[in-house]
Parts: sequence; structure tokens; C-alpha cells
Amino acid sequence: MRRHTKKVLIAIVGGLVVLVGLVLVPYPGPGWLIVFGGLAILATEFEFASKVLEYAKGKYDSWVNWIKRQNIFIRVIVLALTGMVVLLTIWLVNGFGILNSILSFDQEWLVSPFLR
Repeated sequence: MRRHTKKVLIAIVGGLVVLVGLVLVPYPGPGWLIVFGGLAILATEFEFASKVLEYAKGKYDSWVNWIKRQNIFIRVIVLALTGMVVLLTIWLVNGFGILNSILSFDQEWLVSPFLR
């Protein structure tokens, strides 16, 4: 019973860490590091997680190497797309709507469509 409880707790904690990391991936900061940390937590109890961790690290390294080989135009496009994802998610979670109400801009379009 104790072993089963430990496995369930590791699954919950590791899964939550992976999910938080995935949400943070497009933002500046340690998104991928958090994902890899969550997978490492899961890998202590689950064989599939260690395989996924090795696969994900390989793909991450491939992506970084690909970006480094690209010219400045492609790098700027990738940066712009990442910025658009960040702005979109801030808008969807009503970050701009909160600023809108605090600063009294009275701009309805700044409010998340989920809160209209």
C-alpha cells in the first residue's frame, strides 16, 4: 500500500510540474527546464517517463541547434511568433483586462473573450 501511495503521489506531483512547465514554455524563463524536471520526477517511478525525457531532451537540443543555424530573419520570425503566443495567452487570461480596469482605459477589446 505504501509503495502504491508513493507512486500515485509521484505521478500527481510530476504531472503537475510537467503541465506548469508546458504552460510556461513560450514565456521567457525556465519553461523547458520545468518540463524536464517534471519528467525527471516521473522517471523515478515510471519507465515511460525516462524514455520521454530522453526523447524530449534530444528534440530540444535539435531545435536549439536548428535555430542557431538560421539567419536573423528566421530568428526574428520565431521570436515574433513566440511574442504573439505570449500576448494571446495574457489576453485570454484577462491580464490586459485587469490593466484596462485599473488604468480606466475603457477599451472593451482588452477584456478576455471568456469574461464577456
